[in-house]
Amino acid sequence: MIQELIIAFMLGLIGGMIPGPVITAVFTEILQSGYSGSLRIILIALVTETLVAVISLLLMESLQLHEGFFRILSLAGAALLIWIAVSIFRVRSLDTGQRVHFSTPKILLMILTNGVLWTYWITVCIPKAILLGEKMHMGAYLFMGLVQLGWLTSTLILAFLFARFRKILSGPRVFPVLFKIFAGAFIYFAADMVYQSIRYFTQGA
Repeated sequence: MIQELIIAFMLGLIGGMIPGPVITAVFTEILQSGYSGSLRIILIALVTETLVAVISLLLMESLQLHEGFFRILSLAGAALLIWIAVSIFRVRSLDTGQRVHFSTPKILLMILTNGVLWTYWITVCIPKAILLGEKMHMGAYLFMGLVQLGWLTSTLILAFLFARFRKILSGPRVFPVLFKIFAGAFIYFAADMVYQSIRYFTQGA
């Protein structure tokens, strides 16, 4: 049983270190507003992803939704990521007033329309959580809580380390290039989401 709890924390710890839309948004906000500014994005992401985890568990236990639903959801998420990427690409410096505003609705949509996230919970975390739930009372929810704790730990560490080098990264020569890289990262995530969805439906056809 202890092993399952360790696995839960490690799944979250590793998941928080994998480049994705949320961590890219966090890094972008650090360059614009500093470490404290990124904490809002991290908090919103934590709450939202926790809701995703709980909803995923409830859906798995009751409705047993088909994976295709989440693949379709990924297409909407890809469109949102491209929209954000375009706004990031247009930023030239921190002094011109050009900023990428990560509003709460935008962050929520970015996460909720990430079909990969939903699929990750349903195909990887939820089955393990359910198995633990069969061994102990509320085990499934404890498992997911530890996953989220691991995610929060690694995300905060990465954000802090990135913030330490903010002065270097926000230089006039480095900053525009860095934001183009961030924009490219969002485009990559969007393209991958579309590719995985198309691949899923074409192989299933």
